[in-house]
Amino acid sequence: MPDEHAFLLQRIQPMMVGLIDGSLSTLAPIFAVALASHDTRYAFIAGLATSLGAAISMGFSEALSDTGELTGRGSPVTRGSITGGGTFLGGILHSLPFLIPNYHAALLFAIAVVAAELIVLAYLRWKFFQDTFVRALGIVTFAGIVIAAVAAGLGSLLGTPGG
Repeated sequence: MPDEHAFLLQRIQPMMVGLIDGSLSTLAPIFAVALASHDTRYAFIAGLATSLGAAISMGFSEALSDTGELTGRGSPVTRGSITGGGTFLGGILHSLPFLIPNYHAALLFAIAVVAAELIVLAYLRWKFFQDTFVRALGIVTFAGIVIAAVAAGLGSLLGTPGG
């Protein structure tokens, strides 16, 4: 297997899986809690817990999915660590704005971080996987919008600010 192909298969692909999962799967719980409670502290706690839980889950899932011997995907521990780390990073980045005590400022900053994450994901798909930037951005943005709509719906419909 050529070195470039092995690098893509053993390092970049697990990183992309983690970053995409962390960036997308953590949106719903973080934003649902933020919209339901209007409390940035609770949103940050939800983001931290979701990022850690998703990172552990994705790390083990990747490591246990394939020994790497038959497929050439490399060490399961290395792939799992890369995937778990990427998942944590993808989730924690848009959780950090909720350390800002002002609800509206935190929410706007978190939305801006999510937008930046989607652009980075599209760039990485373009750079490493020969996708067009616009197509990649469209796909990850569509997924983000669907997840954000679920979060907004749950948070707004089921939440009662102020108790």
